[in-house]
Amino acid sequence: MTTATLDRAAAGGISDKAARATRAVGAWLLACAGMVFAMAIIGAITRLTESGLSITEWRPITGTLPPLNEAQWLAEFEKYRQIPEYQVINRGMSLDEFKYIYFWEWFHRLWGRLIGLVFFVPFVWFWATGRLTRELKWKGLGLFALGGLQGFLGWFMVQSGLVDRTDVSHYRLALHLGVAFIIFALLFKVALDVLDPRPAGMRPSRAGALSGHLWAATALLSITIVWGAFVAGMDAGHAYNTWPLMAGTFAPPEMWNLSPAAVNFVENTAAVQFTHRWLAILTGLAVWAWCWRVVKGGAEGRLRTLALALAAMMGVQVLLGISTLLSFVWIPLAAAHQGGAFVLVALIVWCFHELARPEAA
Repeated sequence: MTTATLDRAAAGGISDKAARATRAVGAWLLACAGMVFAMAIIGAITRLTESGLSITEWRPITGTLPPLNEAQWLAEFEKYRQIPEYQVINRGMSLDEFKYIYFWEWFHRLWGRLIGLVFFVPFVWFWATGRLTRELKWKGLGLFALGGLQGFLGWFMVQSGLVDRTDVSHYRLALHLGVAFIIFALLFKVALDVLDPRPAGMRPSRAGALSGHLWAATALLSITIVWGAFVAGMDAGHAYNTWPLMAGTFAPPEMWNLSPAAVNFVENTAAVQFTHRWLAILTGLAVWAWCWRVVKGGAEGRLRTLALALAAMMGVQVLLGISTLLSFVWIPLAAAHQGGAFVLVALIVWCFHELARPEAA
């Protein structure tokens, strides 16, 4: 909360102490959102280094510490040797190589536990000290429950690759990633509502057309993210590493190999990548058109700035996607591409927040 926000709070009859307490709650929520963003980057690296199946058990408490001696390392390695990924893909892997992939999965799980701790402890403190409204208490409980669900979904995803497959189900991966986006978006939205609330007694602006357009763009972005998860889960980015053509054609004939035809769009590598490519372009056009409407409509202040930032970030994200493909999924680029999707979501949430303010009219 800025000094100006504190002044507005004071003018509205809120004490300086209460305003600072509100700022602390908002900063905590933003910190949690930032940790979820970092978790997404760590998760991307974990997937890209094919580390996700290195820990074959789910031990929410006792699994906090990594193996601490040679005997424990050998025991963990032996468990990994029993699953199809080792037997089919990584047979002959050394212990040192195993330790590398183990680190990323362990770090990914550890960071998830830290998010839970950083959320829960201040939540209890803010509740006990009377800094949370009734609405915030319910929202906090809902967010905590979503976090617990996300931990279970992570194991649910890993479990799919331990018996009959050499990788995880791309459907479960998409579900796990999708819930991460939901948690991030909700944390950021609640933080904005706390730090920059709509003035009491004032209705939202009537920016109905702009809101409807932005909702349509958000729906397209959500679908694009799901197909991006399919691309990642199927390693579809390692094929057709050219742009804009795929194997010299706009739509390679092998994208129709499966029957019925609709199955290709969720099971066929070529069709999944094709769908993600052009959904991304369609999403970009929808977002850029919305930003153009905002600027052309004469919006001023923060909404105009956010629209320009969103347009720029959409361009960066498209370029990151193309660059990831052309680089044969270079890990830094691929991780940045996933992070870029979270930045887009944050900017869209912020745009919705601004549209709901009376000034947006």
